[in-house]
Amino acid sequence: MEPLASKIRPKSLKDFIGQEHLVGEGKPLRVAVEKKHLFSFVFWGPPGVGKTTLARIYARAVNADFHELSAVSAGKDDIRKIIDEGKKEGAITRRPQILFLDEIHRFNKSQQDFLLPFVESGELTLIGATTENPSFEVISPLLSRCRVFVLNELSEKDMGMIIGRVEKEIKVKLDKKSRDWLTGMANGDARQAIAMIEATLHLYGKISVENLKETLQSKFLRYDKKGEEHYNTISAFIKSMRASQPDAALYYMCRMIDSGEDPKFIARRMVVFASEDIGLAVPTALVVANAVFRAVETIGLPECAENLAHGVVYLAQAKKDRRAYNAYLAAMADVKKFGNLPIPLSIRNPVTKLMEELDYGKDYDKYTRPTESFGQAKESLLPDKIKNKKYLK
Repeated sequence: MEPLASKIRPKSLKDFIGQEHLVGEGKPLRVAVEKKHLFSFVFWGPPGVGKTTLARIYARAVNADFHELSAVSAGKDDIRKIIDEGKKEGAITRRPQILFLDEIHRFNKSQQDFLLPFVESGELTLIGATTENPSFEVISPLLSRCRVFVLNELSEKDMGMIIGRVEKEIKVKLDKKSRDWLTGMANGDARQAIAMIEATLHLYGKISVENLKETLQSKFLRYDKKGEEHYNTISAFIKSMRASQPDAALYYMCRMIDSGEDPKFIARRMVVFASEDIGLAVPTALVVANAVFRAVETIGLPECAENLAHGVVYLAQAKKDRRAYNAYLAAMADVKKFGNLPIPLSIRNPVTKLMEELDYGKDYDKYTRPTESFGQAKESLLPDKIKNKKYLK
């Protein structure tokens, strides 16, 4: 029985939903597909946003043999087998060999070193997929031979279109409450929404908010580092620290460790949390979180669990202040909205005589020495279009 997600999986960009910055008209991945450019790349983004689907669409477009592995369970022998098969197939068909390596961040350095020469020689074209920053988890020589495409969470509009496609396939119309609940629960993860619809129909025969909630409780009881509960548990871990509940945070941390989660994954989330949620309230929280991450790198399991526990309790009990993070989001929103606004002449760098004549850097001293006590300059240094905008509130 073919899973529902597989049944409705798009086979071309024409049917693909989301990631317009990559697959829209004239965007890089669409151009690569249309012109059949063959190169290695890594998809970096959250779960359920189209990484596997785009990899398959690309492989089909360049007429390649597609080999799919999960780094959670695969090893060097699996790569050897693909290389050997590729040589036999290539001698006959001369088709390129594409390896799609899901969760590439879970390949250790030795495994990545083994993969590298095959990518260098062109025997394999690599498409990696990861939810983690590849700069941290993919070795530099391999990453330098790959382009990185960043995928975003699916928008509510995208999710609505995908749910509509599911409705057409299963010939069932969802009411607005069920659609809204699914969209909120899935949090931009199409696979999660589709799986919930399929499981609810299997258990109850019809879709309603009540049935969806019952399915959610029964479906995700066990932590599975290959599946959705991986993300549910790390979410519960972060939200427990945010709520200043060290007991709950420790419990979810232990669930992850006991299930074989990479302790560096947990520690990395703690470093992010220190700036995002604690921020200005306790600036040294970032120092503690970084020290925990370093200890985890140096010591490893099982002993590093003590370092994690120490850090978790500290971060959970610390005062919280998201102003710096919220200010960053607001400033980034204006950068995206307005583009490269002209920088005021007074704070431009006058590196030539002509620039000085054009008033680059003129009267800059009054901004660096605004008052006797070196307080904040009274005049805004932002571009004129957003002058006096306040991000940090």
